[in-house]
Amino acid sequence: MKLFALSCGHLTGRMRDMMEGGEGDVLLPISTYLIEHPKGRVMFDSGMHTACQSDPAGRLGATARLFGFHYTAGEEVGARLQSIDRDPARVDWLVNSHLHFDHCGGNAQLPNATVVVPRAELEAAKDPELAARTGLGREDWDTGQPLRVVDGEFDLFGDGRVTCIPTPGHTPGHQSLRLRLDSGEVVLAGDACYFCRTLIERRLPRFVHDRAQMLQSLDRLAELQRGGARIFFGHDIEFWRALPQAPAAVE
Repeated sequence: MKLFALSCGHLTGRMRDMMEGGEGDVLLPISTYLIEHPKGRVMFDSGMHTACQSDPAGRLGATARLFGFHYTAGEEVGARLQSIDRDPARVDWLVNSHLHFDHCGGNAQLPNATVVVPRAELEAAKDPELAARTGLGREDWDTGQPLRVVDGEFDLFGDGRVTCIPTPGHTPGHQSLRLRLDSGEVVLAGDACYFCRTLIERRLPRFVHDRAQMLQSLDRLAELQRGGARIFFGHDIEFWRALPQAPAAVE
């Protein structure tokens, strides 16, 4: 099994929004991951919609005012896959950590993937009031692919190598992806843990659906880390710069 990290642009955000007590601005990588398993190809998250390259305010409305966008043609998930000779139409599974614009905006570019989404996240996204309050835009996730709605952990291939694990709090049904590579265990944390500092200091973001749940999810990630897993943080630029980028595989 192989893991590839693909950069799909960057955002600039306010540190005070990303971590309690934060100051200044911070560069936020928009990361997606390709997992090649003997039984199929899996994407973890899909980055932003291409409309965010030219008119983020038109796509996102008031949400766009929270960020600076550094996202150009060729950085979308479909193009990034093609740049490493992978056909976006041959992705079998798409695991969305959650349904925010920078994690599911590229879903439509993977037309033949079955989208794995937790029931709690989907129910929130279908509730107009809750979706508006938690920033779950239907135009990003409701793109016509079949959905595999899951409750709790979900083992994609039945061999324990690619497993969705619940890490709610950031949104109602946030999930992370636990991988058992030949080199050891990796957990793609998504926005359950923005930065390495988030795990260490437990200073949560400003916008959180459920603080108690998010702290419990951080406890679970810390426990996995103590057990030897490497945590891949959602938007940590220093971590991202040190990570081997596609076409090189993550070892």
